[in-house]
Amino acid sequence: MRNKKYKTGFSLIEVLFAVLLVGLAIASLVAVNGAFTKANGAGTDLSTTEFLIGQIRELTMLLPVVDPGSAVWTFGPEVGETLAGYDDLDDFDGANFSPPISSERIPLNEFSAFTQQITVENVSASNFEQVVGDTTSPFVRVTVKVYLNSREISSTSWLRARY
Repeated sequence: MRNKKYKTGFSLIEVLFAVLLVGLAIASLVAVNGAFTKANGAGTDLSTTEFLIGQIRELTMLLPVVDPGSAVWTFGPEVGETLAGYDDLDDFDGANFSPPISSERIPLNEFSAFTQQITVENVSASNFEQVVGDTTSPFVRVTVKVYLNSREISSTSWLRARY
């Protein structure tokens, strides 16, 4: 009797090799999916942060830099003043809002893991990087930092002239 050669089907080695390739492809797809999910989460956090910075900028854009109707410039909030009474830009110096607030001063409870931190500093008229004493310069720099669970995500600064 003659040995018959199998003309159809795969050998065991060919099947194992195919299974190995399919397994590697699936493992690679799972790893890439995890990386894309992480990148998407970081992008969402950054978008939320930029939105929250924009809320503070919009809130403070039309406020005067110094106390309106007062000959004396009190830097920072006046004694006993609350968010509802902040009537000038320097009142926001040192403010932290958690949950963050909207441009209408309404708490944004859906973003409760985020914190807005605001700093208002007087800067030199000839060097906007140099911080000078309160009320000694016609320029202030507003810096808004946004934190997610105590980790800084982003910060933005802008300048305002007192006059």
